[in-house]
Amino acid sequence: MDILHLVDRLEELINGSRNVPLTHTILLDEDRILELIDQMRVSIPEEVKKAKKVLGEAERIKADANEEADRTLSTARDRGAALLEREPLIAATQTRADQILQQARLNADSVQNDADQYVVEVLTELEAHLQKVLNQVRNGLNRVKADQDEPGERVK
Repeated sequence: MDILHLVDRLEELINGSRNVPLTHTILLDEDRILELIDQMRVSIPEEVKKAKKVLGEAERIKADANEEADRTLSTARDRGAALLEREPLIAATQTRADQILQQARLNADSVQNDADQYVVEVLTELEAHLQKVLNQVRNGLNRVKADQDEPGERVK
């Protein structure tokens, strides 16, 4: 039986008891009081056992939580230390990557300049060739026109 229920019954028994006139004394039913006390004796150890069990479980949960917290902190410290050890390596890698990128940009600029120079050379040669062909075409046109102006000199 629940201990609080038994205490409530005891209180009801006391409140329902008769007063002795002209005193603060009450008359209690001895059998009912003794029966309630016996029930409390039986119930209290059970309630104490339950409370001890709950306290033990709470202590176990607390110990588990502390152990887990210690493991988490240890893992975090280890990871932090590993990151600190890797930091110089990361910085060196970043520096090397920056150097490679700078060299690649210089190489790209050089290739672009070489390509531009090649295009200028090829186009200059093409222009000279076209100029030569254009001169030949003009000479041919001039000769044909000159031949047309002098009809007697043509060979048939």
